[in-house]
Amino acid sequence: MGTQEQVLEVARRARQAAAELAPLPRAVKDAALHAIADALVARSAEIVEANAADVARAREDGMSEYMIDRLSLTTDRVAAIAAAVRHVASLPDPVGESVRGYTLPNGLELRQVRVPLGVVGIIYEGRPNVTVDAAALTLKSGNAVLLRGSSSAYDSNTALVEVMRSALAGRVPADAIQLVPGRDRDSVKHLMRARGLVDVLIPRGGASLINSVVEESTVPVIETGTGNCHVYVDADADLDMAVDILVNAKTQRPSVCNAAETVLVHRDIAEAFLPRALRALGEKGVTVHGDAAVRTHAGEGATVVEATDEDWGTEYLSLDLAAAVVDSLDDAVAHIRRYGTAHTEAIVTTSQSAARRFTALVDSAAVMVNASTRFTDGEEFGFGAEIGISTQKLHARGPMGLPELTSTKYVVTGDGHLKGA
Repeated sequence: MGTQEQVLEVARRARQAAAELAPLPRAVKDAALHAIADALVARSAEIVEANAADVARAREDGMSEYMIDRLSLTTDRVAAIAAAVRHVASLPDPVGESVRGYTLPNGLELRQVRVPLGVVGIIYEGRPNVTVDAAALTLKSGNAVLLRGSSSAYDSNTALVEVMRSALAGRVPADAIQLVPGRDRDSVKHLMRARGLVDVLIPRGGASLINSVVEESTVPVIETGTGNCHVYVDADADLDMAVDILVNAKTQRPSVCNAAETVLVHRDIAEAFLPRALRALGEKGVTVHGDAAVRTHAGEGATVVEATDEDWGTEYLSLDLAAAVVDSLDDAVAHIRRYGTAHTEAIVTTSQSAARRFTALVDSAAVMVNASTRFTDGEEFGFGAEIGISTQKLHARGPMGLPELTSTKYVVTGDGHLKGA
C-alpha cells in the first residue's frame, strides 16, 4: 500500500471514529481522558526511553539546545503532560452547548448548538507534548485527530500514541487518535489533500511550515501564527515593572512563540530605562540587536549589536532581542503593524489612556497591559492545554481551547409548521 492510500485509510478510520465519538456523553470522554493520563504516568519510562532516541539523533544533527529543550521529555514532564490531560477532563464539555436560542414570530423554536468539527488534522514540529495536548482536546470536544509530527520526534510520538490508543480500548474508538503514516513530506501532502475525509487542518510550527500548509492545502486550515511579539515601554511606565516584564517575556522560555522578540521604548524614558534594561538582559545572556538610539545606552554588562532591517521581523526563538526607541505610542503601534505577526503585544504604562489607546489600535490576537507576553497560552487563560494560538480572524483567534474545536448547527423545532407562499 502506497503512502497516499495509507494516509487516506487512516483518514477513513478517523471519520468513522468521529461519527461514533460525536454523541458520546461527557462522562465517557472524561473516563477515557483519565485512562490516558494514568497510562502516561504508568508507562513514562518507555516514553522517556523513546524520546532519548529522538534527542540523541537531534544532537547528532546539530539541533540547537533551545530546540532540543522543546523536544526533550523527562519523567516530570510526562507527569505534567498527564496532569494537563486530567485538567482537560475537568473542563466543561462544549458539545451540545446552546450558543443562542429563541422563538421566531411564527412559533418555530430555534437553537444554535455546538457540535464537533469532525476529523482534525494537526501538522506540527518538534514538541511531543503537542501530541498529547491535541489528542486530549480533540477527544474531549468529540473529534477524531490525525497527528503528523516532525520526524525529529518520531519515536516519541509513536510511543505516546501507542500508549494513548491502548488506554482507549473498550472506552471510545481507538481510531479517535492516530498518527499519520510516513516520515517524509509525501504523507503531509496527502493529508493536506484529503478534502472530504479531513474537516480541518491546524499547523503548529515555524513560518515555513504554516505558509506551506496554508498555500498548498485543499482542506480548510485554521492558521496558527509565528510570534514576533513586542513589548512597548511607554513614557509613563513604572521602570522597575518594565524591566521585570521585559526580562520575563524574553528569557523565561525564549524558544516559544509567546516570548518577546522586540522591545520598543518611548524616547522620553529611554535614558532612564535602557541602561537598566540592557544590563538586566545582559545578565541573562541576551544579545540585543539595537538601533542607533539603543546602542548609545549600552553600558557595562550589556551585549548590544547593530540591528539590521531583517531583525525587526525576526522570530528569534533564542536569547536575542531587537530593540528600538520610538517617539510616541502611535509610532510603536505603526512599528508593530508593520513587523508584527498579530500574535501578542504588551504595553507597560501607568497611564489608563495610553493603555486604552494601545489596546484599541493594536490588531493582534492578544494584547497585554502591564503583563508579560508569556501569558498568551491556553493553560494560563484557563482553557487547559491548547491546540494552538490562532492569529487569523475566522472562527477562532488566540489560544484555541475546547470551544474553538467545535462548529455549530441549528436545531429548529416546529409543530407541523409549513412554509407559505
